[in-house]
Amino acid sequence: MMPKNKKNNTSWGNVVEWYDDYLSGEDTYQSKVILPNVLRLLAIQKGEKILDLACGQGFFTREIVKFGVGVTGVDISEELIQEAKKNVPGAKFHVAPASKLSFARNQEFDTVLCVLALQNMEDLVPVFKEVHRALKPSGRFLMILNHPAFRVLKRSSWGWDEEQKIQYRRIDGYLSSAKVPIDMHPGLKTNTKTISYHRSLQDFVKALTNAGFVVSRLEEWESHKKSGKGSRQAAEDRARKEIPLFMALETRSSNRV
Repeated sequence: MMPKNKKNNTSWGNVVEWYDDYLSGEDTYQSKVILPNVLRLLAIQKGEKILDLACGQGFFTREIVKFGVGVTGVDISEELIQEAKKNVPGAKFHVAPASKLSFARNQEFDTVLCVLALQNMEDLVPVFKEVHRALKPSGRFLMILNHPAFRVLKRSSWGWDEEQKIQYRRIDGYLSSAKVPIDMHPGLKTNTKTISYHRSLQDFVKALTNAGFVVSRLEEWESHKKSGKGSRQAAEDRARKEIPLFMALETRSSNRV
């Protein structure tokens, strides 16, 4: 996550309570869509060492540690790491930026996981190079993204075609990158904002290639939610199954594939 000052803090540290409340819900994308798919792709093996990059308060770290493997979590937010230590006593945690994992030895980890956090990092190349350094020669880097083609901050939305009775996804921009402030509490006078960065898929692949990675797997995940009864129910549910919300990229070193 991107720092907002020299103290290695991040605006996500200001929304710890809100984020905890959200993740504790039973019907979140994290619990219903992302977690089961992440565990499937990880296919965790005994003896592995896994790094949860930008781990937040340890939502995914907590599930991985249940497999009895060595898990380390890192985040730039001291507030989030303090929560993670409470939530996951069986893991190691560090406060550090993703571009400077000074605690990690060269080729230490079998897998590095990063879930929905790259969008909060301004410069990806040094992050990817640092991940590459920390991975074993046979290691992999698994990242989960808000789908870059269909969830474009401030430039995408759902629409309804009344004539054809079709729910569609409108995209007003995609290729150009953008830095977007996000109001965490719309309608309230808290002025609590985070910063997100939109990038196209080719931006991610170019940055990964620059850091020595190639993509070894790509998956697109749709919403698990269902519409309530009504005239648009079938069209809305069909659109959810056709237009994915998330993308999973698994990458490996270009000389390790």
